[in-house]
Parts: sequence; C-alpha cells; structure tokens
Amino acid sequence: MENEVTPTAKATSWERETIEKLLLADVRERRAARRWRMFRNVVWMLLVGALVWALLPDDMPGGSAGSMRPHTAMVSIKGEIADEGEGSAEYVLPALRSAMEDRGAKALVLLINSPGGSPVQAGLIHDEILRLRKLHGKPVYAVVEESCASAAYYIAVASDKIFVDKASLVGSIGVLINGFGFVGTLDKLGIERRLLTAGENKGFLDPFSPQSDRQREHAQRMLDQIHQQFITVVRQGRGDRLKESPEMFSGLFWTGEQAVQLGLADQLGSLDGVARDVVKAAKLVDYTNKTDLLERFATRVGASAGAGMARALRSLSWQ
Repeated sequence: MENEVTPTAKATSWERETIEKLLLADVRERRAARRWRMFRNVVWMLLVGALVWALLPDDMPGGSAGSMRPHTAMVSIKGEIADEGEGSAEYVLPALRSAMEDRGAKALVLLINSPGGSPVQAGLIHDEILRLRKLHGKPVYAVVEESCASAAYYIAVASDKIFVDKASLVGSIGVLINGFGFVGTLDKLGIERRLLTAGENKGFLDPFSPQSDRQREHAQRMLDQIHQQFITVVRQGRGDRLKESPEMFSGLFWTGEQAVQLGLADQLGSLDGVARDVVKAAKLVDYTNKTDLLERFATRVGASAGAGMARALRSLSWQ
C-alpha cells in the first residue's frame, strides 16, 4: 500500500522528534542560565552599590547630607603659591567657593603650609576670601603648620584669626627679584653674545647683559610698590592686633610663639582644635581640589615654547 509507514520511517521520525526535543530543552536551559546570570549580576551590582553607599561619608562636599549636617570646611594651601599646581588661584578659588556655599559648613579653615610665592596668585586668593566672607557671613580661620611665609601670609591675613604652632615659621613680609649675572663670563670663554632688541630696556634682567643704574632703580621702585601693597594688606587684616616694629616688614620671619606676641598671629592652635573648640563643629570636611598632573601636562605642553620667558617673569616673588 502506498500510505503504509515502514518500521524504518517510524524509527527515523522518532529520532527526529527526540533530537528536536533535546535541542529545544538545551535552548530553554541556556536561556534560563543566561537569565540567571543576568539576575545574579544585577543583584551583585545592587549589593556593591549599597555597600559603597553605606561606606561613603555622609558629610562629603556637595552632597545633600554634607549640606545639611554641621561641619567645619577645610581647604589646604600647601607648597609654592604659583600659577601652576595646588597653590594656584585656579585650584584654590573653586574649593573656597564650594566650602563657603555649603549650607552645613559653619566656618572655613585654611590649612596653610607654604614658603610663599607669587604676589599675583596670593592677591587673587586673598581678595576672594574677603569677598566670600562678606557674601556668606561665615568666619574664616587660618591654621599654620610648618610655615606661613611671604605670599602665604598675605593669604592668611584675609582670615578672621590665625592659629599657629609654637614652632611654625611666620612672616617674611618682603619682596624680591632674584637671578644671576654672568657679565664677562662669555668673553673669558671666547663666546660672542648676540642680543638684538627693539627698545633700550628690552634686555632688562638678561643675565649676560650689564645692568644700568636706571634699570636697577626701576626694579627697586617696582619692589617698593609691591612691598607697600603687602604692608597695607597686613595692616588691614591684622588691625590693632599688630604690634609694629622697624623689623616687622623687613622680610624677617618668626616662630609661631613670637608671631603671637607680635600680633602676626592670634594664638596657638591646631586644625582639630579649631574645629572642635572654636567653630564648635568637630567634623572636618576637606574641599581641597587635587591636581591631576597628567591632565595639566597635556593642557600646557602646547605653551612650552614660552616657558623660559614665563619663568623669568614669575621670578618676582615674595620671600
């Protein structure tokens, strides 16, 4: 008969159905395994996220908890005050603003450890501190670690009070331009110096050119003017607390203990002590910006051609 199914055909059909069922079961199993892996990964991500959230401090700058809970804001000013690095206005000013704008910050403490540097950068930071104090009505305190000299002290006098360690170095209220003179050295070596300028003073401060009396007097007038600006800022910042003497603005520096006696500082104290006993908010929150050295290198490498002249101009510093 034409429609009769042979035993061989039945066996083939059964094998096919069995294989299809096995394949479908394998597919379902793989799908279930994939769904389980996805579910497990999501659960792990949630657990890790919850753990991170639990471990994060509840007083982080800019966070809602940090904005609500009382704390003492802190900004570090360490190293040279210059237009690059963590002592620059570029890095310090945003940190100052964030600290003073935080509703939970009861006061700002400047943690200072610097030998000084650029009068321009110090002036920018100083003026911004005064503006923020007036705008937000919050006290600003300076706490000195090892040193607060020159441009760093210029910044410190913008605060309401200055706290020092008895062995801190404080002061150095003066200005300098430093460099070297090699006039005559090239002649001894048999080297001809070729310097072409448009303007008789364009070679001013060139180490291989002689310095005229007129140029020396001009440089001294600039130094005296910037020095007077420094003195004025110190007098305005310290007011009646300052016990002036002929040596106070001579560029000398003193220990923290002497600085308190002279009125250059208010009293001995530490960061934790000021937060706990003066601000009455023992919890400290650090708003200091951190320098990304690789990023700064990448953004500045294109300007390297003028680095020599920039360094010469930046040699004007308070010491």
